[in-house]
Amino acid sequence: MLNVSVLTDPGFCPHSLNKYASIMACGNGYMGIRAAHEEDYTQQTRGMYLAGLYHRAGRNETTELVNLPDITGIEVELDGVNFTLLSGDIIEWQRELAFANGELRRSVIWRSPDGKRYRLESRRFVSLDQLPLVAMQLAITPLDAASQVVMKTGIDATQTNTGRQHLDEISVRVFDQHYMQGVYETQDRAADVVISAFCQLSADSESCFTAKNRRVSAHYCLTIAQGDTVTLDKIVWVAHRSDKALSQESFARRALADLKVCAARGYASLLESSSCAWADVWRNARVEVASAVPDDQMALDYAVWHLTTMTPAHDERSSIAAKGLTGEGYKGHVFWDTEIFLLPFHLFTRPQVARNLLRYRWLNLAGAREKARRNGWPGALFPWESASSGKEETPEFAAINIRTGMRQKVASALAEHHIVADVAWAVVAYWQATHDDTFMRNEGLTLLMETAAFWMGRATEVDGRLEIHDVIGPDEYTEHVNNNAYTNYLAWHNVACARRFMAQFGREDARFTENATRFLTRLWLPEANSDGVIPQDDTFMAKPAIDLSRYKAKAGKQTILLDYSRAEVNDMQILKQADVVMLTYLLPERFTPQQCAANLAFYEPRTIHDSSLSKAIHGIVTARCGDTEGAYAFWRDGVAIDLGDDPHSCDDGIHAAATGAIWSGVIQGFAGMQIVEGELHLAPSLPAHWRRLAFPLRWRNATLHFTYENEVLTIETTTPVTLTLWGKTLRVSGRKVCAYKDFLAPANGTATTEGRDDA
Repeated sequence: MLNVSVLTDPGFCPHSLNKYASIMACGNGYMGIRAAHEEDYTQQTRGMYLAGLYHRAGRNETTELVNLPDITGIEVELDGVNFTLLSGDIIEWQRELAFANGELRRSVIWRSPDGKRYRLESRRFVSLDQLPLVAMQLAITPLDAASQVVMKTGIDATQTNTGRQHLDEISVRVFDQHYMQGVYETQDRAADVVISAFCQLSADSESCFTAKNRRVSAHYCLTIAQGDTVTLDKIVWVAHRSDKALSQESFARRALADLKVCAARGYASLLESSSCAWADVWRNARVEVASAVPDDQMALDYAVWHLTTMTPAHDERSSIAAKGLTGEGYKGHVFWDTEIFLLPFHLFTRPQVARNLLRYRWLNLAGAREKARRNGWPGALFPWESASSGKEETPEFAAINIRTGMRQKVASALAEHHIVADVAWAVVAYWQATHDDTFMRNEGLTLLMETAAFWMGRATEVDGRLEIHDVIGPDEYTEHVNNNAYTNYLAWHNVACARRFMAQFGREDARFTENATRFLTRLWLPEANSDGVIPQDDTFMAKPAIDLSRYKAKAGKQTILLDYSRAEVNDMQILKQADVVMLTYLLPERFTPQQCAANLAFYEPRTIHDSSLSKAIHGIVTARCGDTEGAYAFWRDGVAIDLGDDPHSCDDGIHAAATGAIWSGVIQGFAGMQIVEGELHLAPSLPAHWRRLAFPLRWRNATLHFTYENEVLTIETTTPVTLTLWGKTLRVSGRKVCAYKDFLAPANGTATTEGRDDA
């Protein structure tokens, strides 16, 4: 097994049950299962989700990712006492998620209130090589005397999304002594879910099945001798379909047959196969760091784990939810997070997956076109929150204002239109990294043209120039402004790229080109002042500033809204996250290093970092500005969003985009990787306590591996490739090259440098 980190739960705590259920969740991109304990706790939220399986429970409800029937729960009674860690004593505790093979393990020695001790050991994993497969084991050992043990487990369809039921139970059945199956259908009849389970004890027992109140369960009762261990194996196959080509009965029969094949192999064999699939992930994507802080490597392994388990690599009709497949936060909807914060990891490790994520937008163009049309604009206006249909899924209202008693309207869907340009930016980044001409000729150009058409129709004529009015930038504390710098620059980039790629791929359209040229010539791009600072929007610089230090100390809590109303926040220089800093991160070629530093210095004191995405981007820009230690502080703060000490930091699921930013903070920050004018640049500079950084990258037709140690960058490549390192162009034409900041020399290969500085 690879020497990959192990994430541990330090001890049972009722207050952190849901945090660890989120960060230790198991998944494979098709399915995600929260790391809830087998036994029930009132505070504990169970969850199993399938990528792309959404449903709206009622007329006034929001479409959401369906929380499926529970399969992980096991009720245990030991000598007449229900097993719960809320009573008795925990003598020994160990709980860990092994990233290397994806197995979640717990071992606990528990002394019941009547003084008897028992060891309970549980294991589970979600298979990476057979996507519908989940396997579990629970082993019980009485330590003080022979014990009477009762166990109950099965398929519990009483599970809901915080009280909202999405599935109708069609049938439940039992087959011989070991198999059970539940067939369910979303209430709109659009999708079927078939859950088939195999249960077997390692010893003889009295057993029976029951089916009642949306639960089908297997019951076991047996006596276990002192020191003996009895193991319950449970193997589950979770099948889902929206294609109704097969009859429901045939679909269920096929699922049962698939389960029987897996059950015949057994837990250990199934785990071994899944482990081999994980080994490929770690070989192709693991970032290794030699740091004086061991948690740095843990954070990077955690990021790659979740970036793999949250991403539906199997299905281009699904994308990545804001909480991945780890919880119900944001209703499981897809935001701009996918293109800006999550796509880069896949782009440089699994480009085919990045392609699928962009095809999700292309496949949902009809919804984006319809939203634009309804608002009186041409082209495509992507929904701020998306699910499976491509329609706008943002709730119309947020929480009730407790001062006024009125519901607060959600403005994002109405004005946060930068998502249109974010999708276009990602399309261009994908082509730059892959030179996938087939994609660009078809899906890519269509996306660029439709998004460009939106901006050209969205702009407003004002005093001889074009402006973009009434928008919300990434800084959601500043609403309904004109000429938001982030939006205007990204819109310009969107239209410019559409015009360029249309010409490059022979899709000339004289009218489109004329309109695009007019737009690019006349669109107002907020200009830097004498200090190099770009105004965030037309009115920002005229607003008063206040001391934000006490709010920054509680970043992510939105405590500013306890003291000021939304309207008051909007009228001050208070940022949730800094638009202009984000802009310099996405379009580095548009701004000088001096401008990047000036905007970082101006906007950071005005930024609370209440967005989980904020500090990571500040960290990358800080690294590019030469402050590696400052960048590391930002990076660690980003890591702590989910992995920190706050027991409620991610109760409803991990922060998926912040997880992507852990990877980006190292690769785009400390390794200095960025695409500038279509070419790959690297400029490694490590924090003082990092001795070594090693990572793989995919770039066009090459598979590369970089190792930076003792100020030497070693590059291994499968095919010749041209890179820019510390501003110098290097042609790597052999298998291995050693590069130095001030001198580039080959090792076991041939290297040439071209451009400004000769080695």
